[in-house]
Amino acid sequence: MRDMVEIEIDAAGVAVSASAAPVARGQARRARRRVTVNRAESPLGWLAARGLVDARQVEAGGRLRCDYETAQLGARVTMQWDSVRVDGGGGGALELGLAQIAAKRRFDAAVNAVGRGLNDVLWRVVCAGEAITVAERALGWPGRAGRLVLGIALDRLADHYRLP
Repeated sequence: MRDMVEIEIDAAGVAVSASAAPVARGQARRARRRVTVNRAESPLGWLAARGLVDARQVEAGGRLRCDYETAQLGARVTMQWDSVRVDGGGGGALELGLAQIAAKRRFDAAVNAVGRGLNDVLWRVVCAGEAITVAERALGWPGRAGRLVLGIALDRLADHYRLP
């Protein structure tokens, strides 16, 4: 199943908003930076499609995931080629490093605001992309407990981001 939406990204790389309308192929790009994502690919998107989490919680999870990806905290399995320049110029490597550091600080602050006991399921589902059932088994929790705890964690995260 494909549930494509466009998300606006600001200059700092933080998601600003998501349009609810599906994206048509060949649609004209605006001056702002936009990315197209498939909401059905993430466990959080799966939960949102079934009405198990609300829009505020999805927005909070999206911001955390954006910081996680910008800070490049995930495991790498290949060589990182983006910082290699053939012409020998610097080409903005400093800005990339500063953006990573800022994203790491935002990520750490958000995870600390959620608190112990809640941040493990939040990280597993939102950042690592594990299904709720897989996260429950890995944490040794009973079935359906993960969705409840994830909801509480996402609410605390949304409070941290001061989302309405």
